[in-house]
Amino acid sequence: MLLRARQFEFVFPRPALVMGVVNVTPDSFSDGGRFLQPESALGHALELVAQGADILDIGGESSRPGAQPVSEAEELRRVMPVIEALAGRVRVPLSIDTVKAAVARAALGAGASFVNDVAASHTNPEMWRVVAEARAGYVCMHSQGTPQTMQLQPAYADVVREVADFFDERLERLNIAGVGPAQTVLDPGFGFGKSVAHNLQLLAGLATLARARRPLLIGVSRKSFIGSVAGADVAQRLAGSLACAGWAVAAGAQIIRTHDVAETVQAVRVTEAILAQRR
Repeated sequence: MLLRARQFEFVFPRPALVMGVVNVTPDSFSDGGRFLQPESALGHALELVAQGADILDIGGESSRPGAQPVSEAEELRRVMPVIEALAGRVRVPLSIDTVKAAVARAALGAGASFVNDVAASHTNPEMWRVVAEARAGYVCMHSQGTPQTMQLQPAYADVVREVADFFDERLERLNIAGVGPAQTVLDPGFGFGKSVAHNLQLLAGLATLARARRPLLIGVSRKSFIGSVAGADVAQRLAGSLACAGWAVAAGAQIIRTHDVAETVQAVRVTEAILAQRR
């Protein structure tokens, strides 16, 4: 299985990729405000690369439940200095975490290689045109609702089947729009319009989601469902996040998105070493 994002290519099976989170925001649920200034965000990103991050995901608009949208100009002001600085200093691919086509275009022009689109559940032909023209990688994430509404009353008859069907439908539409399967990563969207039970059901059903034969990205780092299960606040959710990362890799996930890169790299590599001993 091939994943292509501009000049970068990854051929699976291979060790799982770890995507480090760089939130250039004042209000992200986990580390909002810590890296709002470009210098702080740059330093943090370089540290994540030193810890073993294979991809850096830079975002300038929080998508936590209840988050308010920011203007295109403000999002560009936050992320562009960071992407421009990183593009000349790191060899790992950069991902822009955005729902805005204009922000994606600017970031790709400055050296990003992936677009992480948490609004892929909503048809946005302009975003897909930007990705197709740049031959960028595209993270297609399932969500239900918007950040303002998604956690009010999420409902599914069968969350695993519905997310799997969404992936099948989106892969077809993306291909028609010029975004080929080799460019596409699938993200079940943990915490985006899902209850605690829905998130756990998705983790348990990852093998079903892998039927699309595209890389699965799992982003559960420090999320609230882990706190609900473990009775832990945000700062105490590392162990639960690592448990989910190990489980996801064992179930066939290829990319783990995390705030805690060093710890996640270790957990993933140990999981892979155990899996390699299976007879």
